[in-house]
Amino acid sequence: MRDKVFYPSAGLRRYIKYYWTCAHDGDALEVMFPTGCVELCIDISGGDTIRHRGDRSMTVPRLEVLGHWTIPTRASIKKGNTCLITRMQPYAGSLFFPNQVSEFTNESIDLYDILDNESVGFYNRLMDQPLLEEKVKVLEAFLTDRLYKTRKDQQKINLVEGLCRSISRNNDSFDLNRLAAEFGFSERYIQKLFFDYVGITLKSFFSVQRFNKSLGLVRSATMSLTNIAYECGYYDQAHFIKEFRSYTGLTPSQLSGVSR
Repeated sequence: MRDKVFYPSAGLRRYIKYYWTCAHDGDALEVMFPTGCVELCIDISGGDTIRHRGDRSMTVPRLEVLGHWTIPTRASIKKGNTCLITRMQPYAGSLFFPNQVSEFTNESIDLYDILDNESVGFYNRLMDQPLLEEKVKVLEAFLTDRLYKTRKDQQKINLVEGLCRSISRNNDSFDLNRLAAEFGFSERYIQKLFFDYVGITLKSFFSVQRFNKSLGLVRSATMSLTNIAYECGYYDQAHFIKEFRSYTGLTPSQLSGVSR
């Protein structure tokens, strides 16, 4: 696998983390880890990918909106497959599409089913570009246009962004009362707003952030599982392993050699 990273222009920097390519030199079966972000994945090579989620399998569309996932997910990828992936900020998933972002959770959605012929024209323009850098420019223009078309209440975006950042800063402890007091709104209001703009609940987002912190520590192989569990705010090692398996289908000790 070879990755090349591109960073968004100033107009999109607040909403897009980065663009990156994922290329495969051989057939692979990959475990995919939840990121807490919605992604737009574009097959720029024509190689088929099969996504396995729970007990379902599906061929990945050429233009895929990849929502949050809360169940073990794997991808069967053919040799030579290359994707250009847009990883959005956690609070930005709803800003580029007309659908409720929660409709994408645990789903692999064809962009054509969302935007119809607009997606066809975009894909053709992108694939007409011989250079990867030119493809990214087409992608940026498309996302800028989508952001303009799906304008949303800026005050609500600011609030959801603040909630995401607060949870990420405190990803070893979740306290809904604290969040409500910190931002000056009722628990019910911030829960509904967060679900509408992010696509998962506040508690699920917290759990994904905590999982990713633990994943980094597991990969570093410098701490025991018990110490990782307490460092990340789990009740104990059993609680940590149970949640880890719920996202990956693996225990932390089985993770060696698995990456995304």
